[in-house]
Amino acid sequence: MKLSILIPAFNEQATLETIVGRVLAVDYRVDDVEVVIVDDRSTDSTYDVATTIAASDPRVRVIRHDLNQGKGAAIRSAMQHADGDVLVVQDADLEYDPRDLPQMVELIQSDIADVVFGSRFLSSGPHRVLYFWHQVGNKFLTLLSNMFTNLNLTDMEVCYKMLRREVAETVKIEENRFGFEPEITAKVAKGTWRIYEVPISYFGRTYDEGKKIGWRDGVRAMICIVKYNLFR
Repeated sequence: MKLSILIPAFNEQATLETIVGRVLAVDYRVDDVEVVIVDDRSTDSTYDVATTIAASDPRVRVIRHDLNQGKGAAIRSAMQHADGDVLVVQDADLEYDPRDLPQMVELIQSDIADVVFGSRFLSSGPHRVLYFWHQVGNKFLTLLSNMFTNLNLTDMEVCYKMLRREVAETVKIEENRFGFEPEITAKVAKGTWRIYEVPISYFGRTYDEGKKIGWRDGVRAMICIVKYNLFR
């Protein structure tokens, strides 16, 4: 089995090399691993860092957008170029620990699950203490999504979503920004796929440290929950 780890990146020159190093250091207990980095037309040196990494490791590939389009668009591009049997999103910052991924891979490799979500709210592992209203917003959006999908997820907005290729091929991402999270969830829920959650750690960052999601993305998420559950 081959695992494709998709890394969307925009202005992540400070963390990209570190996170790729961490990703490649993990033993996923699979036959092969590839890392697909999509530089979403960064204005810093992210692309240069990515190409330097790729030049030294054949497991890493880099795609660059001509225009900045957003995280959803970057993941859409990464999916188009990935050739693994299983795909998972890894943010380019250091908020998520790739050492949590093997437990997700195991559920798919053992033919227990087709889709695996991480959950920051199930975990007993380390969690950085940060924004109260962000947590309230995440839980509200998860609840709203669950009401439409009839799933009982605890963390719909989580980065770690792992899909079998057969599932990924049915999920055509239309959203360019953070709205792809409820979009993917809605489209997966409409299938007959076996969906699981596993607890993960979370090392959140502040806006000064580069966090990009804001209240407008929360509003868009609500629109996407309705749109992709009722009208797609």
